Amino acid sequence: MTKGTVSKQTRNNWLIDAVVAIGAVVAALTGIYFLFLPSGGYQGGRNPAYGITILFSRQTWDDLHTWFGALMIAAVVIHFAIHWNWVKGMAKRMARSVAGKGARMNRHGYFNILIDATVAIGFLLAAVSGIYFMFVPGGRWAVDPQILFSRTTWNLIHTWAGTAMTIAAVVHFAIHWRWVTKVTRNVFRSLWPQPAAELGRRQPGLGA
Repeated sequence: MTKGTVSKQTRNNWLIDAVVAIGAVVAALTGIYFLFLPSGGYQGGRNPAYGITILFSRQTWDDLHTWFGALMIAAVVIHFAIHWNWVKGMAKRMARSVAGKGARMNRHGYFNILIDATVAIGFLLAAVSGIYFMFVPGGRWAVDPQILFSRTTWNLIHTWAGTAMTIAAVVHFAIHWRWVTKVTRNVFRSLWPQPAAELGRRQPGLGA
């Protein structure tokens, strides 16, 4: 394999991660919209933000949040299935380290696992609560079915799990920034070879 190229597996992993990232960014941005522009109230009343339109209607923001969240969930399930053996291996390694039966992990390793666990738990709670809102009717006059928790509790779980996941994901991305940019450059070079690379393969003495 030449320098700057990537394997088919790495490219496929990158494409799945890119879908996860796109879904996460849109879900996070739309989630921030709903966090600061809650529904309910009336113009000039207890919700002064009532009726404000930013770029799109509230329904469009809701649709973006729902479907890009669903896209992220599907991509994460595929990502998790592909990396299942790695997850099991890392879990066993950490368990042995904590029990003192294997090589002890350093602070950096523990911190990485803590961040990854926060992302995973936050995603799981946000996904489950998001699926709840997809299938349980809402609205002022809708009857709350009280599935495990009240609708208000599900909303709090969705909001704060998503917030924790977003913060931890930003930290995770910052830690692995160099690796992400390196692999991204190599993937783009493998998908769209640069003209200079084609020129370098010409035989000496040909051309102008």
